[in-house]
Amino acid sequence: MDTETRSEAAQALLGAHRTGEPIEPLTERFPGLDVDDAYAIQAAQVERWVLDGAVVKGHKVGLTAPAMQRQLGVDQPDFGHLMDTMFHLESLPIDPSAFLAPRVEPEIAFVLGKPLSGPGVTVAEAAAAVDFVLPALEIIDSRVRDWRITLADTIADNASSGGVVLGSTPLPLSQVDIRRAGAVLYRNGEIVGTGALGVVLGSPLNALVWLANTLGARGVTLQAGQVVLPGSVTAAVPVAAGDVVTATFAGLGSVTARFSKEGAAA
Repeated sequence: MDTETRSEAAQALLGAHRTGEPIEPLTERFPGLDVDDAYAIQAAQVERWVLDGAVVKGHKVGLTAPAMQRQLGVDQPDFGHLMDTMFHLESLPIDPSAFLAPRVEPEIAFVLGKPLSGPGVTVAEAAAAVDFVLPALEIIDSRVRDWRITLADTIADNASSGGVVLGSTPLPLSQVDIRRAGAVLYRNGEIVGTGALGVVLGSPLNALVWLANTLGARGVTLQAGQVVLPGSVTAAVPVAAGDVVTATFAGLGSVTARFSKEGAAA
C-alpha cells in the first residue's frame, strides 16, 4: 500500500471511533493489506490521538494464546497502544456506549520501573524492569463490523484495544507465581472462564520480552511507569449495559469492571 492508501484506511478507523459506526474489514476494502501496512495504519491513528492531546501510557500484547493463534493462522502475537483515555477506575461505572462490541479479558498488568529497550532483551532483563504487577481487565473492542477480523485487520485497529481497568493491589513480581497462578472470570456473579497465567506464551514475561524486542526493532523504548498487558488468561466474554465483571487471581487479588445501565451517567 502507498502512503495515501494507508492514510485512507486510518481515516476509516478514526471515523468509526468518532461515530460509533463499524466499518467493513479493511482487508476486503484494500486487498493486499499486509502486517506492515497494518502497523503503519495503527501508528497513523496513534499519531492523530497524540496530536489531539492523548498520551501513550503503555501497550497491550494480543494473540498470545495458542487457540487464538490457530484461529487466525498466525504464529506470533501482535501489539497495540494503550492511551490515557482508555483507563477506567474500578470505583466508577463505565459507559458501554463508548464501545461498539465490547468483550472483557482477564490479564495481569506489568508496570515498569525502568525503561526496557530491545532488540536483545532477555527474560532476566524484562523481570528486572518490572516495578510491580496488578490484576487487570482489558476491554477489547472492534471497529470492524461483527468482529470479522484477520490478523491485519486487528493490528490496524490498534490490536482491537478498547479500555483497561487496573486493580489496586500492587505486588512485586517475586511474590506472584507468574506461570502457575490461576484466574477465574465472573460475569454478574457467574463463572464464565478459568485459566492460568502460563497460557500466555508459557509465561506473561515472555510476552513482555517479545514486546520490548519487537518495539525496539521499530525504534521504540518501553518507558518507566508504562503499563503492559501481556495477554488474556481466558477467552474474552461479551459485555453489555449493567454487567459487572470480576477477575480473581490466585495470590494477586481481584479487579472489577462495572458497566453502567442504559441511560445511566457513566
